[in-house]
Amino acid sequence: MRQKRVLALVGEGSKPPRTLEGLSEEKIAEWKMEYDVLAALEALGHDPIALETGHDLTRIRDAIDEHRPQIVFNMLEDFHGQVVFDSNVVAYLELLRIPYTGCNPRGLVLSRDKALTKKICTYHRIAVPKFAVFRRGGRPRKLTRLTYPLIVKSLLEDASIGISQASVVHDQAQLEKRIQFVHETVGDHAIVEEFIEGRELYLGILGNDRLETFPPWELHLDKLPEGVPRIATERIKWNLKYQKKYKILSGAAENLPEGVAEKMARVGKRVFKLRGLSGYARLDFRLRADGKVFLLEANANPDLTRDEDLALAASAHGLEYESLIQRVLNLGFRYYAAWE
Repeated sequence: MRQKRVLALVGEGSKPPRTLEGLSEEKIAEWKMEYDVLAALEALGHDPIALETGHDLTRIRDAIDEHRPQIVFNMLEDFHGQVVFDSNVVAYLELLRIPYTGCNPRGLVLSRDKALTKKICTYHRIAVPKFAVFRRGGRPRKLTRLTYPLIVKSLLEDASIGISQASVVHDQAQLEKRIQFVHETVGDHAIVEEFIEGRELYLGILGNDRLETFPPWELHLDKLPEGVPRIATERIKWNLKYQKKYKILSGAAENLPEGVAEKMARVGKRVFKLRGLSGYARLDFRLRADGKVFLLEANANPDLTRDEDLALAASAHGLEYESLIQRVLNLGFRYYAAWE
């Protein structure tokens, strides 16, 4: 394997130290993905250099001029504090004609908007929850097409930002209050979806043109208190104490109804191509009790932490962590960019 010079782009405050010694789980969690990826690149024999981009594109240009990397490993989740700007950074890399890992700019733009994902899927007869969008500055209206309970989310934010048990609403008053929360506290437009009661399933996909799917993965929420909606809230996703208290784990989805895994793989590949994604992705599904599968979201550039869903599903598929990172790197080199 030939050594590659890799410039790893990380968010402000996400550049990890060289060692984890003496650090708490909470502190490590702030940059665990970046640490794992950089450690894997070094173990593979590559020469990675981590760069905190902040809000200045000239940092990227200067680092490229100084280090002459052969590829950029993109781990940015936002830029200048805005999640929608990640596509602009990747577009800048394309203007510089340097290979990069993960999703292309068009795929990032399309996958960021949850409503756009659902519109495209609806056109292509892929099952998604019915939904409505409430833009900031507008007045909440009564919904005649949707049936309670509903779930209220941020339109553009990912990683369960702004989602709590209060996100599931049962009447107009609760709906208006939660929309106001998303508008004012999260600072985003709100998307309101019919709440699909069922199992939370994930599907990992790797590839550019030829796609490979990993085994369906499941977030196990059965230990939550009675009456609490089984949803991936911000606290469930990021609060380590809460995860331990309610034994929230993820693992291979077992005892799925016949044909569900195959259908998820077919739908996942279709959505990946319809959205123009590249590199790797994670698709979120809900499996209803009657066996019907609904696509919730298509996540470009999902978490690559060693012990998170995508890497664990890859391992179950026979692709260990270092091999996964190498595949992500290879796909970055093989992506057919506009300048080529």
